[in-house]
Amino acid sequence: MRPNLMARTLVAATAVAGIAAGSLAGATAGFAASAPAAKPAMSTQAVSVQAVNNLGLNTNEAKGIQRVLKRDWGYKGAIDGRLGTESWKAMQRYLHKYWGYNKKIDGVVGSDTVKALQRMLKKYCGYKGKIDGIAGKDTRAAFKWFANHYA
Repeated sequence: MRPNLMARTLVAATAVAGIAAGSLAGATAGFAASAPAAKPAMSTQAVSVQAVNNLGLNTNEAKGIQRVLKRDWGYKGAIDGRLGTESWKAMQRYLHKYWGYNKKIDGVVGSDTVKALQRMLKKYCGYKGKIDGIAGKDTRAAFKWFANHYA
């Protein structure tokens, strides 16, 4: 799902929930009880949030990373160029084994994941920044270099 489409969907869902809550807040118990049950404005299955974080890689670079993760680190998803939760779980397994990632393997690209990635990038990919857990432009540039040279 494209980021702006996901944002619009989440804003719409929030607005619908807010309007529904506001409508019921002013209703009396007798009015609320007599009103027919409204169908939900949106099915809970209609919104699917998939965390995709390519850290600046284009689709082809991300596909290269996914191929390595599939070959060596248990990634079972599609080679689609979208580094989502399953791609990052496989990356976390790699970072756990070699680069000091010691948190839950959850596929979330948090600061601990980024710190472990930065340690690897510092050793092999020319990253000269701090090990700070912030995926800034230097981290992204080194990750891009890694994708183009090792994946």
